[in-house]
Amino acid sequence: MAGDASGDRPDRLGTGTGQNRRVPVHEITDPDDERIADYRALTDVELRTRWEPPHGLFIAEGELVLRRALRAGYPARSYLVDAKRADQLADLDTGDTPVYAATQQVLEKATGFHVHRGVLGSFHRKPLPTAAEVLADARRVVILEDVNNHTNLGAIFRAVAALGVDAVLLSPTCADPLYRRSVRVSMGEVFAIPYAKLEPWPGALAQVRAAGFTVLAMTPAPDAVPIQRLTADQRARSALLMGAEGAGLTRAAMDASDVRVVIPMRRGVDSLNVAAATAVACWELGRDDPL
Repeated sequence: MAGDASGDRPDRLGTGTGQNRRVPVHEITDPDDERIADYRALTDVELRTRWEPPHGLFIAEGELVLRRALRAGYPARSYLVDAKRADQLADLDTGDTPVYAATQQVLEKATGFHVHRGVLGSFHRKPLPTAAEVLADARRVVILEDVNNHTNLGAIFRAVAALGVDAVLLSPTCADPLYRRSVRVSMGEVFAIPYAKLEPWPGALAQVRAAGFTVLAMTPAPDAVPIQRLTADQRARSALLMGAEGAGLTRAAMDASDVRVVIPMRRGVDSLNVAAATAVACWELGRDDPL
């Protein structure tokens, strides 16, 4: 790739599909270059949590995820690509958004990991809707309490998108759905599903019930109703309440629900991973929906 050692002179990205234009690409040779400060230490969860939400930013990893963020209307702040794969963005209308390119060695030193997907993007967040706004447009929702594992959170959003759920509501202690790992595990489906914070917790569950939803608390408790035996009325406008991996739902959240439900288990297994359980439950609740 052409460009002087300082990276001040832009190289050029290949001509976009069906367009006679070239996108300037700025070479980065120093992992401490301030122009790529958004991408530093991407594996440090604590650091990224302190940096991204307060600054209204998030990082998208991989071309598919990046394109889904753009389609969902998230404004791009910058792109950072493997210099050998810069043509992956050749068809994008990047406008004034800078595109930076670096070798894998520089990328790894800056980000803290091997960027094997070759493309990263820094995006501005959009304002979150209120819980009331989310509930007003939904027929079926998933509510998460204390789900702070980013992998589980991303997998839940992917399942919710695939299985016809309209929105996700999060207790204040849930992880950030726009954290890089959550976004990647969701394959960008986190951009397709409206979500909001539900607080105060768990008192705001009363707001869900007042909006006409039946709150279904998922639990392995022996007095729980097998999910396939719910009545048509209980299924009609359902809010599936899921707890954290291992700990499950708190007593206060259970007490604020309408019905305790269980996925029947076999061979002595007491429960599923929270993401798997969410997927099974969402499929069951929506199995009679028209495709």
